[in-house]
Amino acid sequence: MDIVHPRIEAYLRALAEDGEPVLWEMERLASELQFPVVGLLVGRMLYQLASMIGARRVFELGSGFGYSALFFAKAVGPGGLVVCTDRSERNRQQAEVFLKRAGVWDRIQFHVGHALTVLQQVGGTWDVIFNDIDKEDYPATVELAYRHLRPGGLFITDNVLWGGRVLDDSGDDAPATRAIRAFNRQLFAHPGFYTVVYPVRDGVAVAVRQPG
Repeated sequence: MDIVHPRIEAYLRALAEDGEPVLWEMERLASELQFPVVGLLVGRMLYQLASMIGARRVFELGSGFGYSALFFAKAVGPGGLVVCTDRSERNRQQAEVFLKRAGVWDRIQFHVGHALTVLQQVGGTWDVIFNDIDKEDYPATVELAYRHLRPGGLFITDNVLWGGRVLDDSGDDAPATRAIRAFNRQLFAHPGFYTVVYPVRDGVAVAVRQPG
């Protein structure tokens, strides 16, 4: 199921395209490897959301080779911090190449390991926590993100519509699909978050941490 009509998606992308060469190369590599990245429209959304709240500290649960981190790094600006996580040392090395070329590596910390474990080890309070890890682990992120966000901070999660497979009549009962359904219910029911899902690309949940 297309969440956004492909012609609308193409139209919006054409408006948003800014000719950033590093992004083009990252997208080409993602296509060659069949590696999922959030894409230009979601990336710009991440930049805008982080900028709107004046974010200076961003923690990524799942970073791949740094596509979404590039948008966050630009948003936090010089002196800001984006902590990236991925289980692959090869992805870390590739991210370093791309993000150095983009001029933002000085504001990146990249940890190789399980994202949830890294967040618990690093600790601290964050302006934005971005969630794009293995889908089976999504339900475990909600309370952890709540504990590590400042009031007014954003917990942003990709793929929450899962190509329409979250619908009860989709016939998909795979573990990843069940986990995303459970995550969505859990996030909307959490009293400490105010949540909206934006039907951009594959669905992006944006949850604001409430005071208290």
